Amino acid sequence: MGRGEGRAQYELAATSEQGGKKNDKKRKKDRDLDELKKEVDLDDHKLTLDELHQKYGTDLSRGLTVARAAEILLRDGPNCLTPPPTTPEWVKFCKQMFGGFSMLLWAGAILCFLAYGIQAAMDDEPAADNLYLGVVLAVVVILTGCFSYYQEAKSSKIMESFKNMVPQQALVIRDGEKNSINAEEVVVGDLVEVKGGDRIPADLRIISANGCKVDNSSLTGESEPQTRSPEFSNENPLETRNIAFFSTNCVEGTACGIVIKTGDHTVIGRIATLTSGLEVGQTPISIEIEHFIHIITGVAVFLSTTFFILSLILGYSWLEAVIFLIGIIVANVPEGLLATVTVCLTLTAKRMARRNCLVKNLEAVETLGSTSTICSDKTGTLTQNRMTVAHMWFDNQIHEADTTEDQSGATFDKSSSTWTALARVAGLCNRAVFQAAQESVPILKREVAGDASESALLKCIELCCGSVTAMRDKNPKIEEIPFNSTNKYQLSIHRNANPSESRYLLVMKGAPERILDRCTTILIQGKEQPLDDKMKDAFQNAYLELGGLGERVLGFCHMLLPDDQFTEGFKFDVDELNFPTEKLCFVGLMAMIDPPRAAVPDAVGKCRSAGIKVIMVTGDHPITAKAIAKGVGIISEGNETVEDIADRLNIPVREVNPRDAKACVIHGGDLKELTSDQLDDLLKHHTEIVFARTSPQQKLIIVEGCQRQGAIVAVTGDGVNDSPALKKADIGVAMGISGSDVSKQAADMILMDDNFASIVTGVEEGRLIFDNLKKSIAYTLTSNIPEMTPFLIFIMANIPLPLGTVTILCIDLGTDMIPAISLAYEGAESDIMKRQPRNSKTDKLVNERLISMAYGQIGMFQALGGFFTYFVVLAENGFLPMRLLGIRTDWDDKNLNDLEDSYGQQWTYEQRKIVEFTCHTAFFVSVVVVQWADLIICKTRRNSVFQQGMKNKILIFGLFEETALAAFLSYCPGMDVALRMYPLKPGWWFCAFPYALLIFVYDEIRKLIIRRSPGGWVEKETYY
Repeated sequence: MGRGEGRAQYELAATSEQGGKKNDKKRKKDRDLDELKKEVDLDDHKLTLDELHQKYGTDLSRGLTVARAAEILLRDGPNCLTPPPTTPEWVKFCKQMFGGFSMLLWAGAILCFLAYGIQAAMDDEPAADNLYLGVVLAVVVILTGCFSYYQEAKSSKIMESFKNMVPQQALVIRDGEKNSINAEEVVVGDLVEVKGGDRIPADLRIISANGCKVDNSSLTGESEPQTRSPEFSNENPLETRNIAFFSTNCVEGTACGIVIKTGDHTVIGRIATLTSGLEVGQTPISIEIEHFIHIITGVAVFLSTTFFILSLILGYSWLEAVIFLIGIIVANVPEGLLATVTVCLTLTAKRMARRNCLVKNLEAVETLGSTSTICSDKTGTLTQNRMTVAHMWFDNQIHEADTTEDQSGATFDKSSSTWTALARVAGLCNRAVFQAAQESVPILKREVAGDASESALLKCIELCCGSVTAMRDKNPKIEEIPFNSTNKYQLSIHRNANPSESRYLLVMKGAPERILDRCTTILIQGKEQPLDDKMKDAFQNAYLELGGLGERVLGFCHMLLPDDQFTEGFKFDVDELNFPTEKLCFVGLMAMIDPPRAAVPDAVGKCRSAGIKVIMVTGDHPITAKAIAKGVGIISEGNETVEDIADRLNIPVREVNPRDAKACVIHGGDLKELTSDQLDDLLKHHTEIVFARTSPQQKLIIVEGCQRQGAIVAVTGDGVNDSPALKKADIGVAMGISGSDVSKQAADMILMDDNFASIVTGVEEGRLIFDNLKKSIAYTLTSNIPEMTPFLIFIMANIPLPLGTVTILCIDLGTDMIPAISLAYEGAESDIMKRQPRNSKTDKLVNERLISMAYGQIGMFQALGGFFTYFVVLAENGFLPMRLLGIRTDWDDKNLNDLEDSYGQQWTYEQRKIVEFTCHTAFFVSVVVVQWADLIICKTRRNSVFQQGMKNKILIFGLFEETALAAFLSYCPGMDVALRMYPLKPGWWFCAFPYALLIFVYDEIRKLIIRRSPGGWVEKETYY
């Protein structure tokens, strides 16, 4: 199959969902993105210098002419990244103001204004209730919208952070002269020189280099500096040594190269365009809220239409029937719920921030809880991001070093004189030094100037043998040959501090097989022995074993230079090599690895028990990736890959059925050849997967593959290479310490401590907030029934209105708010990390069972409590229930001032209204009383409240707060004018108590049946 052909079938999920006829512009964008998802198609690294000259017309010593450079600049445009079209801030603000839940409240507000308008047309002095309600609803939406916008005021600054990486100046050779020009003016074919400290101004094909190393970490995420030289070293242009990439850093040495790509066509440019062009689907919580709005709207429309028809049948005028219709719809709108959900998510985000998870997007809080697959980077996330000596081989034995972060692990015997010699070579043949003023910092955490491997050796020797600086001072360096890719060794000559040995000591380290080839003897128990075939076999076995652990192995040797040949003051010449570099004495091996973080294996285990699949996606070597995956439990003990099965059965890999292997390690080169169907098959049938040597485009393709399986995908990453995958994932998680600006901008969440274990904490918090939001919504919706039924009975039975609009607002935006928010602080009922991730298709935030519980069961008990209180108040004032039926028209007649009660007393209009408003207050207080019981039962969905206990202090405060607020509204002077709320007799507070007790007992019995008969009828019908 042709390169990338399978990949061309891929489509963005957001695109494929739209269906129907797509316009050309959309199709073109999709084609462009599919093109960008293909691997970088470069062959310049394979061309000879003559072929490069032919292709670009560049004189390899004089560069382009100034005129030719100007022509190319005119043709290709400036060497910079094109900024994507950004969403204006006002559009983002409008989305907060009119999106999702807000639309329900706006609809309610508009209907209120409409109802008030109809009343004003019909009546000279219309009641202002609907006007107040409309204004309050509008204010609630505006305040909540502003709050959400403020919380999420994060414009997509991805491209801006790419711009920060773009170099400002470049040194080019044109017409044989060196000029420093603005990097934007660099063109394809330019001859560019770079030195240590420069940023690479474009994608370059190196034509000459001197000790050049580049830091590709912003591109690949791998921290080790990479050598750059003119030699072609790998088919893959991203891995070959003779190409340097735009915006990476040259850390040492010098190089000269021809510009082969500029601006958007560079590797970084392609990633930038891909990242900013990706469309992101809805978050799970926004889908849930949309579903909830559909349910609430459906219920409201059904009830209002039913009672509209009933009103007309009962003989009301159509205008009155329209007012009733609007009233029922508005009574169904839970005014305080939007603010409650926003505040609950914000509180959880703050709680996560305290646990090192900084959430940039509020909705990401819950998304993390829904996660079913985590695609994790290796370096710095699963590992400590510092090379550490893990094993040593000396005296023909492998010794284990301590790689733990707190040095609490294994130790080895340091008494052997061979170890002393090995430590001396590792400490002296080493250019790494500790940075100044770090004496108080633990050795492993000290900053080091030098490359990663030498830093590891330096720290190891400092820990085991004391000060390396003192060792170097005692054995001063006389001459040195730095490591280079041709020799593959580093050599230094020192004055020897040991008086019992020769005057000068030669020490060498490098690639183990190269070092061994230069040796004829080996040091065993401090004594030199001939390096025979038996010892060579022992070396080979040790080397293979350590290499198989994914460790980077270095060999060490030394030679005591004879005093008679190398006299005092001898002039060593590193160019002519007037000293031996052969027939040396092999001392031992040291193997380094970037070790796993201590908390990661436990975190991966928690993910597994929580039903979350952890996939490693790394740019590192497959052997290293597999070793770390086994170390942290991504590949669990006993699970084999096809290679392991082939080794065990001693058969070729191709004869193994891939389905027999639960685990697999996929090389980026193999992934390139897979079609999307083959990738889907691989993701479906393997439970433990490691992708190694992956490119940025492949990371994105892996994420899309997981999403096609229906997974909610979290992706971790720190490099620029991770940004497309971070943006495309359901939740992107960037690293706070090692992460690039670009990855942080593309992500939804940032791990402040770079630790994978913090993600598991985040998953736990996300699952908990989903459970608690359910409880909060159940609590809030229940009071809708005692708010709505008075209106329905008012229409049906023609009685005085039991509960007014203003009092409904006092419940929804007053007494219910803090108790509803307090449920966000409720602890988990059981170990939420022991259950499978929720199925977004079946496990909804608001489902039919929740509506049935809130509306059909608990809400009905609450309504009964309210009506009982209402009838008690009116009966004590002389109006028995039978007298109230059909009395509404007379009751509301302003001109009727002699309406008789059940005992023949006459009531004026003003007196009747005072009694009616006292009923509103009593009904309001009864709702508060039954909501006490509702709040307590909503603490748990399965456990008994007695099991859960009353540990939630915010909830206890909420109970007191709603009671105090209800009392304040009832008894505060002036409330009769402001809110038409009148003082109550103390006895009226107790009318609803039996109903509160009934709610509590009913729900405890329901939960007991659910616990005793799991999966039974009661659970199926009532467990929400």
